[in-house]
Amino acid sequence: MELLQIENLSFRYPGAETPAVDAVSFSVHSGEFVVVCGESGCGKTTLLRLLKPELAPAGELTGTITYAAGERTPAEIGYVLQNPDSQIVTDKVWHELAFGLENLGVSSEVIRRRVGEMASYFGIQDWFRQKTDELSGGQKQLLNLAAVMVMQPKVLILDEPTSQLDPIAAADFIATLQKLNRELGLTILLVEHRLEEVFPIADRVLLMDHGRVLLYDAPENIGGALPAGHPMQAALPSAVRVFRALHTADRCPLTVRQGRDFLERHFGARRGALPEAEYRHGETVALELKNVWFRYEKDLPDILRGTALRVYEGEIYAVLGGNGTGKTTMLSVIAGLCRAYRGRVTIGGKPIREYRGNALYRGVLALLPQNPQTVFIRDTVRADFAEILEAHGVPKSGREEKIRQMAEKLSVGHLLDRNPFDLSGGEGQKCALAKVLLTAPRILLLDEPTKGIDAGGKSVLREILNTLKAEGITVLMVTHDVEFAAETADRCALFFDGEILSADTPPRFFGGNTFYTTAANRMARTLCPNAVTCGQVVRFCTGGEPV
Repeated sequence: MELLQIENLSFRYPGAETPAVDAVSFSVHSGEFVVVCGESGCGKTTLLRLLKPELAPAGELTGTITYAAGERTPAEIGYVLQNPDSQIVTDKVWHELAFGLENLGVSSEVIRRRVGEMASYFGIQDWFRQKTDELSGGQKQLLNLAAVMVMQPKVLILDEPTSQLDPIAAADFIATLQKLNRELGLTILLVEHRLEEVFPIADRVLLMDHGRVLLYDAPENIGGALPAGHPMQAALPSAVRVFRALHTADRCPLTVRQGRDFLERHFGARRGALPEAEYRHGETVALELKNVWFRYEKDLPDILRGTALRVYEGEIYAVLGGNGTGKTTMLSVIAGLCRAYRGRVTIGGKPIREYRGNALYRGVLALLPQNPQTVFIRDTVRADFAEILEAHGVPKSGREEKIRQMAEKLSVGHLLDRNPFDLSGGEGQKCALAKVLLTAPRILLLDEPTKGIDAGGKSVLREILNTLKAEGITVLMVTHDVEFAAETADRCALFFDGEILSADTPPRFFGGNTFYTTAANRMARTLCPNAVTCGQVVRFCTGGEPV
């Protein structure tokens, strides 16, 4: 049965020249799991917000949305946002679960029963009475999901719910969604950039392109139907990308297991390792932490516990680890936003305590925070860029040219006159990075720089970081994106229990891990243990000489 029918739906934001959603038509059957994907700014989020009246943006709307179950009430259609903090409205876990039902006027007896059921189903009972601000990112997103499910919706819409989760937490969250879909028959529409986990479990994939529906088909058919050279080719699951690159007659694999079986069937006779060039860093240390300890309050546990880190000039260094382990806190200490109570932090060969006033942020160091919206304070991107240049003493006569150059460098020229808060996640991230780079830092700190960015945007970001590296700029990034780290970083490290446990080149780092590794490595490690990217797997299979 068709539960949702969308016919010739178009939407234009006020003042926009082109529609964000353009003549979109598709249907969703009851109990289907639909993955919605596409490049940043293609209209995915706008489309799904239009399906929930309470979240529908202001603008010009034409076409029809037919909901077979009746009225699209708040309880009928649940919605989970990208940022878990933006959806939580109370200070206690138990109250957050009950809040929606209280607003609907549901009796106390029913509320208690439903809340207890959801807390048990989602395994929340162990932290049922905790404060919401004490939860990890994964716990917050699970709480948001449970708070929606307690309303007993018939349709669940999720907008990039795993974007701020580490790989393990993301996999757990997706497994929970699959359980809700398969066991409860819940209809799910999920927007995702990270397709590795969700592609194989989808019934259908809706691929959007410039506000239109490009493809709407079973996931195993998407890779073959996608036009050659389309930017979304790079976003497909690793198994699909490797399969397409090897041009082998076989059924297209979707999962890591299927990809491993495919490689064993066709290339199992080749076993060994790809040759690795020895990594040599420079002599100059850009930043260093020695035995650094930090806690937010005297009576709270330590977040950093003797942390030691050394990053060299011109190096791209990636730190991975679970949610809530202290990675972002470490960046805050390096950036001088938090002060360690023990240990030594050295920036550019100088102890951080010797930087007075804003000296650290004038051509020395810059931080791109996890939430790009916190970077913006003006009504347009252009005004924000001009403001930061003014603050750094750039004459008014030279500001526009610097803005033009940076906008061209990051391909954000078409966004300069937009309100920063109207941008998509990927667009906002690129504009925030551009603003940070206008300060001309020698050391760049990035907190989850690929959050909300599509595959094409990641490729652009990778080129930008490599350009910065060639200019001698040092990049330290915290990321959950193992694929991006594997393709971009010179060295990768694991952060656990308040300290850096290990650091090595991507082939050695990911090749030695079980969970914190890439899908490509999971597929190919029995043949080539140091192949950690899709390109390296293809290289091995097509002639990269094993050693």
